[in-house]
Amino acid sequence: MTEERQSQYLRLIEQLMRCPNGQEPEVLDTNSDLLDAGLVQTMMQVATMFAHENNPDGAKFLIHIARELAKQLGLYPQTPVQE
Repeated sequence: MTEERQSQYLRLIEQLMRCPNGQEPEVLDTNSDLLDAGLVQTMMQVATMFAHENNPDGAKFLIHIARELAKQLGLYPQTPVQE
């Protein structure tokens, strides 16, 4: 991952953190070229940093988005529903 790509991921994460509630899908759609495994990984790193800096809400928010994005990208293992 290049330094420029990492900077783009961090800018996108900052946009997500600042956008009005419910606008996250639009922010992601606008930056669809950045939606990949690297973004998911960067979100998890930032979420970990937030957790260590006593920002649990920010951490939970990013983990939620990273998980949903990973599912959409096929990176998140789907567990079969138990019947």
